[in-house]
Amino acid sequence: MKIVIPIAPITKKNHQQIVKAGNRRMVIPSKQYRQYEADCLPFLKAMHIDYPVNVRALYYMPTRRRVDLVNLHEALCDVLVKYGVLEDDNSKIIVSMDGSRVLYDKQYPRTEVYIEEVETPGQTCQ
Repeated sequence: MKIVIPIAPITKKNHQQIVKAGNRRMVIPSKQYRQYEADCLPFLKAMHIDYPVNVRALYYMPTRRRVDLVNLHEALCDVLVKYGVLEDDNSKIIVSMDGSRVLYDKQYPRTEVYIEEVETPGQTCQ
């Protein structure tokens, strides 16, 4: 299955804010990240995938700045779980993210997500 999110990808880690809650400080996603997450909703369909899959993501960035692929994956997985595409983002469901890349497209930044069922030989971690 292919999903295209026609929005410039952002990372969750680099878009955080610190808030004070009583005597404690908490780190929460920034307003920019929360807006990104909300903007993704129209492009996602709840499917509640609960079987092993490979999630291959092609992140087309609007600039050539360096970005951490792992941080992009974290944001994408959180969005896919929040909107019910995946039941969870644990290693029993997302068994791999093989083939993912960060690419450049100034005119049309986006995330292309390919979700493919995976046969898992042997035992997985419990």
